[in-house]
Amino acid sequence: MRSRMGQTFQAYMREHQSLYLFAVILFAMGVIFGAVIVNSLGLTQKQELMGFLRYFFANVDEHGVADPAAHFTQTFAFHLKTVGIIWMLGLSIIGLPLILLLLFLKGVVVGFTVGFLVDQMQWQGVTFALSGVLPQNMLIVPALLIVGVGGISFSLRLIRSRLLNKHDVILPHFWSYTAIMVVMLIVLTVASLFEAYVSPTLMQYVIN
Repeated sequence: MRSRMGQTFQAYMREHQSLYLFAVILFAMGVIFGAVIVNSLGLTQKQELMGFLRYFFANVDEHGVADPAAHFTQTFAFHLKTVGIIWMLGLSIIGLPLILLLLFLKGVVVGFTVGFLVDQMQWQGVTFALSGVLPQNMLIVPALLIVGVGGISFSLRLIRSRLLNKHDVILPHFWSYTAIMVVMLIVLTVASLFEAYVSPTLMQYVIN
């Protein structure tokens, strides 16, 4: 059973390797763009953001996250909306460029966050990024890339089937596409739990 699942997974990755390469490059471009934005911020904007970060770090140092359950609910709801939006966009031909935009924007957010921490706090910023940003994103980023590639792949299949008159049975691919979304949502749920309950503890340890 495991061998069959492994073969299926390998076949899926081979079939979509070009899309994954494109998605990774697009995400990396977003990260670079986000880091570049940091350098374009004015002094006042950097001071305002730094003041917010100091307030956040002070609260984490004293109390941790005030309500981890509420933080988990908020983070999970955000991931649920993101996966739901990408799933719906993948069901439409016109949703393809929007999926690409969402992957790029995710890269921008990660690049800006890490870039700002490092720019303002140097090595301490690197430590905060490793403890507060990297751990959950090691699950979030691959999951979103898989979700995004799934949406792109299904949208392209619809284009080939509907616009290019290439006969293809869509329903089995639809169920596989939906199953990928559900599995990745479970992965994002784990990431949300980590972000709400574990990351604050790691950050407290770094601050102390």
